Amino acid sequence: MKNFKKKFVQNTLVGNIVGAIYHWVNTRLVPEKTYIKRRYKKKFGERLNLKDPTTLNEKILWLKLNDRTPLHTQCADKFAVRDYIKKKIGDKYLVPLYYDTYEATNIIPENLPEPPYIIKTNHDSGGGIFVYNESLINWKEVQKSLKKRLKQNYYPASKEWQYKNIKPRIIVEKLLLTSANKIPFDYKLHCFNGKVLTIQVDMERGTDNHFRNWYNTDWEREPFKWSSVKENGKKTDPSDYDVEKPSTLNEMIRLSEILAEPFRYVRVDWYDVDGKLFFGEITFHHDGGNKPIEPKEWDYKLGEKLVLKK
Repeated sequence: MKNFKKKFVQNTLVGNIVGAIYHWVNTRLVPEKTYIKRRYKKKFGERLNLKDPTTLNEKILWLKLNDRTPLHTQCADKFAVRDYIKKKIGDKYLVPLYYDTYEATNIIPENLPEPPYIIKTNHDSGGGIFVYNESLINWKEVQKSLKKRLKQNYYPASKEWQYKNIKPRIIVEKLLLTSANKIPFDYKLHCFNGKVLTIQVDMERGTDNHFRNWYNTDWEREPFKWSSVKENGKKTDPSDYDVEKPSTLNEMIRLSEILAEPFRYVRVDWYDVDGKLFFGEITFHHDGGNKPIEPKEWDYKLGEKLVLKK
């Protein structure tokens, strides 16, 4: 048994080392276009057409390779984007910022306000650390996790160029909660050539029952899904999980189109907290362009709506 355990540990260690080397070579030495084509083939089971892209996912991947500006970098930076929001629509839509730092060791209760708040980094696509009660937090583990995240660059594995040159920092923001003490719904407005085309609503984020619905701008359910989470929650009848049209919908659409004006495709995220809007983030390549839209025909139908050439 001891020999078995020893061999198992050795084989696991070797496997981890080999896997790490393969990942490093694949993400850093393989040319961008080749890497993206291989990943698409693995996800969709077919070749990626970048010469004449027709589906929405193909066009998002084309943009990933061909549409890169300093403004993309600013808007992908969860700290720097605040200046863009102030300039375009005003700072009243910004989530209150409590603290920011480049050092994980500075994340200690003495430097932070009274909970609730959320701790996150500005340069990646990961989630945050929700703090409701400081006495329940292992601050050493939080610092360890943040140190690791600060050393990571989201670009090599995603090939989303806008993240490549962001200077990593930690930000602490107010944790938005409704009057019922719940995380508010997350409204994600997908803008095609400056106009909102479809709206994704994420509910129960941070729980095991996180689910997502899709609506058009008239708040009618869309006939497709495009997700990495379950649709309509656990019930079988989608109507059981219909979301009431938010009173802020028209304002959300208007503001999103102002923010989306410089871009061909962009997703603008919002939180509705008891009728008050807060800006969430800007995303340029939803799910990295690597999540199938079902039924597949809608990948083509939505692709027709997005014009790449200005």
